[in-house]
Amino acid sequence: MDETRPDLANAEPAAAFARLFDTHARALHGYLAGRVGVDIADDLVAETFLVALRRRATYDPAQAPVRGWLYGIATNLARNHVRTEIRGYRASARVYALREAGTEHDAQIVDRLDAQRHTRLLADGLAALNEQERDVLLLTSWAGLEPVEVAAALGVPASTVRSRLHRVRQKLKAHLRPTDEENRDD
Repeated sequence: MDETRPDLANAEPAAAFARLFDTHARALHGYLAGRVGVDIADDLVAETFLVALRRRATYDPAQAPVRGWLYGIATNLARNHVRTEIRGYRASARVYALREAGTEHDAQIVDRLDAQRHTRLLADGLAALNEQERDVLLLTSWAGLEPVEVAAALGVPASTVRSRLHRVRQKLKAHLRPTDEENRDD
């Protein structure tokens, strides 16, 4: 049996997947950790092998080596995780906007509409950030960690955290800055 193209449909699942895990789990974890962080990568590696086990009959060794099939499953799981995270940010922005809506005085209405617009822009800005940028921002702003603590949490140097945080702030400022069209409407 060719180890790069095992016959998963006819093999003993426990033995075949033990070999697959031993051979590919570490590299898959490294790939996923770069996309979604170490902690999420742990879960996604396990889920990758669970999905592979469930779908083992769909793998065709004549088509490609098993490594590519596993990475395809892992990539889809990572994409789904990121999509879910982005949907959560956007949902939070909508809930906040709805909660703040009201029909009080004209000035309050204008203030609330402006706040809703900023909340929507901020949520869109968060969704546009890459995973590393989003992690740095959320760990400093939502969790209240200092750059040194964020560095320890993410396993990167504090200088990297500071430079990412600076870039994130610049991106979000640009995202929140009114466009020329919005300025003409005032």
